[in-house]
Amino acid sequence: MSTRPELEYRTLLLRTWIITAFSIAAVLICYFWIDRPVAFFVYHHHINSFPVFRWLTYPTPEVQNWSALVLTILMVRRAWGSFLHWQKTLFVACLSLIVADDFRISLGDVFGRYWPETWTHHNPSLIGTGTYGFHPFQRGDDVGSFPSGHAARILAFATVWLIAMPRSRTVQVVVIILGASMLVSLVAMNYHFVSDVIAGSVLGGIVAMYAAHLARLQTR
Repeated sequence: MSTRPELEYRTLLLRTWIITAFSIAAVLICYFWIDRPVAFFVYHHHINSFPVFRWLTYPTPEVQNWSALVLTILMVRRAWGSFLHWQKTLFVACLSLIVADDFRISLGDVFGRYWPETWTHHNPSLIGTGTYGFHPFQRGDDVGSFPSGHAARILAFATVWLIAMPRSRTVQVVVIILGASMLVSLVAMNYHFVSDVIAGSVLGGIVAMYAAHLARLQTR
């Protein structure tokens, strides 16, 4: 007979497959009908010239850069007693972010997608060189647009907080507003296609769900 943890994990696994199926459908729709029009719209209307969109892309890598130090401090803190709920949530969120980014790097090498614009080392791109599409198993930063690493890290970190503190409206509102703004900025800066952001968000959200489940954080 299956134990309760096994049933919970099977439910989580089923939800993962359902979410993945919907995300694949969304990515395909965006790839054929949305990604290119949106990228050209951003380019022709100079939307990426607004500084606010650039600023919104800065926090995510900074949070990752400091995650190791935060984890170290929390581990030292653990020697003086059990974590408070917010401390445990922060610990899990930092781990979730790091794992999601590593996962994203692996998938980036698998899918090998070119970027919307040329932004470093003359990388091929839709707007810069007219290059569009996936080139599986080509490694390198010039073919690492899919899935979005920023989106994966944002959702991996934010979703843990949403799961762990479902009754805190303040936390929910702040996390959702900041997270959504950062995701929009990735498209507004032409750093990523819409489908890149969708895939990265789903990846980050799934990693966060498993991290919260394994850590036994309060769930919805």
